[in-house]
Amino acid sequence: MTQKGRLEEIFSKALYADDASLYSVSYRDFENIVEVPLQEFLKLSENFALIPQNRILLVKKNGQVLYQKYGY
Repeated sequence: MTQKGRLEEIFSKALYADDASLYSVSYRDFENIVEVPLQEFLKLSENFALIPQNRILLVKKNGQVLYQKYGY
């Protein structure tokens, strides 16, 4: 049995056990860093088809950092 990664756990909790509107995602878009609400990110990324997980730099809930990519 495989273990969920940290991002998968955060997203799963946000979507199914918490208020997803409290979360924001920052991701790399070419040379820019874009920050959007989690629900908007899922629509934009088409469930990670267009924006893969390796471009996610930061996930925050109410301004508190839950995930930060090493080196960001």
